[in-house]
Amino acid sequence: MKALTAAEMREVDRLTTERYGISGTQLMENAGKSVAEFVLHEMSLRFQSPVRSVVVLCGKGNNGGDGFVASRYLRQEIRHTSVCLFGASSELKGDAVLYFQRWRDEGGETLLIENQAALQNAWPRIAAADVVLDALLGTGLRGAATGLIAKAIVDLNSLSRDATAATPALIVAVDIPSGMASDGKPAEGPVLGAHHTVTFTAPKIGQLISNDASCCGSLNVRAIGSPSELIDELGSGNLRHSGPDEFAKLPLIRPSDSNKGLYGHILVIAGSAGKSGAAVLAGTGALKAGAGLVTIATPDTVQSVVASNQPEYMTEPLPTRADGSIEIENLADAALAKIVKGKTVLAVGPGLGQEPGTQKFIRTLVKETTLPTIVDADGLNAFASNGDELRERKSQFLVITPHPGEMARLLGIATKDVQKDRVRIATQSAKRWNAHVLLKGFHTILASPDGQIFVNTTGNPGLAKGGSGDVLTGILAALTGQFGTQDWLRVLALGAWLHGRAADTLIEDADPSGILASDVARALPYARFELLEEIRRGG
Repeated sequence: MKALTAAEMREVDRLTTERYGISGTQLMENAGKSVAEFVLHEMSLRFQSPVRSVVVLCGKGNNGGDGFVASRYLRQEIRHTSVCLFGASSELKGDAVLYFQRWRDEGGETLLIENQAALQNAWPRIAAADVVLDALLGTGLRGAATGLIAKAIVDLNSLSRDATAATPALIVAVDIPSGMASDGKPAEGPVLGAHHTVTFTAPKIGQLISNDASCCGSLNVRAIGSPSELIDELGSGNLRHSGPDEFAKLPLIRPSDSNKGLYGHILVIAGSAGKSGAAVLAGTGALKAGAGLVTIATPDTVQSVVASNQPEYMTEPLPTRADGSIEIENLADAALAKIVKGKTVLAVGPGLGQEPGTQKFIRTLVKETTLPTIVDADGLNAFASNGDELRERKSQFLVITPHPGEMARLLGIATKDVQKDRVRIATQSAKRWNAHVLLKGFHTILASPDGQIFVNTTGNPGLAKGGSGDVLTGILAALTGQFGTQDWLRVLALGAWLHGRAADTLIEDADPSGILASDVARALPYARFELLEEIRRGG
């Protein structure tokens, strides 16, 4: 799905009414209802005891109107739901007027915040709420949040420690966190930090790639009535959001006469003394992501350790020197030629070590192989400060999967310079090296050599742990083995999506701090099942 600017989103809304007869009031009703449904679902997952109170912070525009609708639906389940309206009711605009009146007609409680004293009086109610909805400022904001709204944003961020404190238990932004610029520019004032953002129709560019994107928490896109073809028609950029709709045309359902030969034979070259777990995790990721066959080639010193961890994959020994480095000069080596024969995809790097001999082996392997290749971890470190060598290869299909530090080493720059403009770094590097670049981190960036970009928003802080990238390497190799390289960018995007979604399934009843990379690998079949369900529901 394309990401939209604020102006493009307004045009989508306008044409939805003009061409398809869906009124603005109906869109607002659908938007508010979708927020309420999301909040109630999150409550069912997060709260062991009944929710005591919900406070909805509403502005005077359409974002506030969405908040009034959400309040009405929430009040049907949580009686102690109240609205704080920032401004006088006479200042309400557009369809928000109608829905505020409906809220009041149904007996909803409203606290009017028209001055500092009113905010101070309402603050104990806001601070004590279990759930806070932010419907203060929407995607049409120009400039900075100011006045009482800015004060409320700052105070709520202080209370929640930017959504990291135990209370409020749930902060949900309606469409966009208040104060965030929709089009990707840095915010000019404070931005509210949310645990979740429910945005409508399509993601906004700023929610994906701005420096304030983390204020969204997890980003959830909800259809509210605008046809998807309008998004494709009006979205002028090349930035796409990785969502279930992007993968609907892949053959995700296996035929009844399947056999292992249909789903690729993956070769993972990984591991070393003290880092055998990296090979295990990459291999497990490949198996759990659906590879038909997985062979792990690993230094002979650790082959028995790797082989004993998972009975379903095969292992092959790589001869090593006394210093632990791999003793293979090129692909013509008889031992390596035997290992590579019959394989469909190559994944190289996790835990291989950085001995000079091993780094030379990696560089030679990546340059000489013709297999579709995934390079990660120590595979990338072998090209540190020499990233341009990645272009000097025989394979048509190469993806590198650096975290920001590895990307910085490839380019010979500081990590902070990578993080300043992740999209530019990824896209320029993809073109420069004629390779796909999957730049990991919060909102992983996937760029192709021809300038296409996917942004993945699945995942959570549970992935901030050693081994997560090794699992992803296995996933990408497995999916390449299953779906091929004809639409490789989308296949790689699916890998990032499944990796993050597997982690998301694990925090439905647990804290992310204790998630292990091996847990994520084991959750992959469940994530793929959820993908099918979301596609069938229309996202």
